[in-house]
Amino acid sequence: MKILLLEDNPSMREIVADHLTRSGFVVDAVRTGNEALAAVATVPYDAMVLDLGLPDIDGMDVLRQVRARTGDRLPALIVTARDSLQSRLSGLNSGADDYIVKPFELVELEARLRVVLRRPGQRGSVRYACGRLSFDSMSRQALVDDIPIELARRELALLEELLRAAGRVVVKDALEDRLYSIEQEVSSNAIEAAVSRLRKKLAAAKAGVTITTMRGIGYCMALGGDDEG
Repeated sequence: MKILLLEDNPSMREIVADHLTRSGFVVDAVRTGNEALAAVATVPYDAMVLDLGLPDIDGMDVLRQVRARTGDRLPALIVTARDSLQSRLSGLNSGADDYIVKPFELVELEARLRVVLRRPGQRGSVRYACGRLSFDSMSRQALVDDIPIELARRELALLEELLRAAGRVVVKDALEDRLYSIEQEVSSNAIEAAVSRLRKKLAAAKAGVTITTMRGIGYCMALGGDDEG
């Protein structure tokens, strides 16, 4: 799952982004409200974590503009030092799904984020399946006939995207957008290498699926043999 983190404090931004990344999320971390609005306009995020005290636009205004663009499709968790009841009510009334006050524990932030992703209508609550293979996007666990498969973080993210579109082609550029943050440099063969590693592990686990390469376009997962195809 891909998260947009809006936090103007560089140390806090790095700490939160690192923790969420280690927990299996792909994180785009930005400093200003305008950067966040530009990101939301171009990237399909699963959730947004935002501070309110920003150098250019108040976080409440950012949230209102995001809600005007996306409706309720993008879960939003406010992280701020504003701890008054009026501030909390204002944030929730502006469209926030939850509100956490600084200072906070990183594990609590992660837990609250996962809660808003599990709410009805959010994409994060889905369990994807194709044949004997399944993937729970909350627990970040891949299973073949209920037996766990050991996959690296990037392989899990790739599996999620391919299973989400099972039977349809996922464009390579779209995979790069979902698997890597805006700050990461992506080599020309990074996706190909990740697909190759995932194919081998799924074949070894006898998952009963095939990842087909559509040359010049992308990849498609469907029912098939346990070879590399």
